[in-house]
Amino acid sequence: MTEGKLIVLAGPSCVGKSPLEKALARFHPELRAPLRPVVLYNDRAPRPGEIDGVDYHFRDRQSIRALEERENHVVMDVRGDLQALDVEALRHDLASGDVLFEGNPFVGRRLMTDPALDGVRRSGVFMAPLSRDEILFLRKTAGDSALPGLVTDVMRRKLLRRTRKQKSELSLKDLENIETRAGSAYRELKMAHEFDAVLPNHDGEDSDNWDAFYYPLGDARASLQAFAALLRGEPSAFAETWEDGLVP
Repeated sequence: MTEGKLIVLAGPSCVGKSPLEKALARFHPELRAPLRPVVLYNDRAPRPGEIDGVDYHFRDRQSIRALEERENHVVMDVRGDLQALDVEALRHDLASGDVLFEGNPFVGRRLMTDPALDGVRRSGVFMAPLSRDEILFLRKTAGDSALPGLVTDVMRRKLLRRTRKQKSELSLKDLENIETRAGSAYRELKMAHEFDAVLPNHDGEDSDNWDAFYYPLGDARASLQAFAALLRGEPSAFAETWEDGLVP
């Protein structure tokens, strides 16, 4: 049994995971500081402000493919990006204390279920762009067949706003990347029931509610309070539990 606990914070691209982690560090440093980050390998180019070795280990695709031949490495295709996890390094970090993974649900679910991590205490939190009640409402009024398109459009708009903040002009490659990530969101939302808690957050990474007014507002604030409570082992009225089949 390792000493530390693995905290998994996952959700679709641009749902608000990164600003939540930054807000946790700003307003609850006593909770964030002890958590060592899980740093994956990634074959995509860094986004503006991302740092090699901090956000990801940025490598070319061939180098990450080569990790498949190495013991204790898990390589996954994530929305077209090739990413890899060093399981041995993760266990080494867990031997020293608690560890936080913040990222996509494909890796998040793997961390929650991989037999290679048997004996590790794990807690999974999923950030969703819709609440449980909203999903039930949309299924009832628009029908199950309309839900994938609605989720895609919700995330497409968030991703467009985020990318426009990062770049003044969007290229065709930018638009294709946005469409890939938005189109994957519904499939990722179907994984939410495999996590211990779901935070329904409408303030995605594109929202001013995280830091434009210094203090988080709206769902950004509610998500921060809920995540902090969960890290302390306390209940949160904002956090939801989703059942299998909620997202058809």
